Amino acid sequence: MFVQSEKFVEEHQGRIDDISIHGQESNQTTWRLAKMNLAIRGIDSSQVKWNNEGSFLNDVHKDLKADFVIANPPFNDSDWSGELLRNDGRWQYGAPPSGSANFAWLQNFIYHLSPVGKAGMAL
Repeated sequence: MFVQSEKFVEEHQGRIDDISIHGQESNQTTWRLAKMNLAIRGIDSSQVKWNNEGSFLNDVHKDLKADFVIANPPFNDSDWSGELLRNDGRWQYGAPPSGSANFAWLQNFIYHLSPVGKAGMAL
């Protein structure tokens, strides 16, 4: 996704240092790979945070409103603490089922979009 983001910016006459990448990861290996991938491309990774609590329980970018959201969240994650988050403000379209985080991921990404934002994800 970072490679395609880089190509998108270049094709629209943008500069890589004009974009900011925000994210969080609970898997240590994946977090390190993402940081390395960004470093190789010369993209600032200071806002890609390690978060062992996970995106739902500890949203480290809770006030972020992004123009573009790209993500590849875990598919059908059943252990996402859904019962603890029944009344979360991110659920604009209803509380997600506690047995699968797919609807929670979709709503989390929508919540973080700016008014003109666009999202793409692989579920």
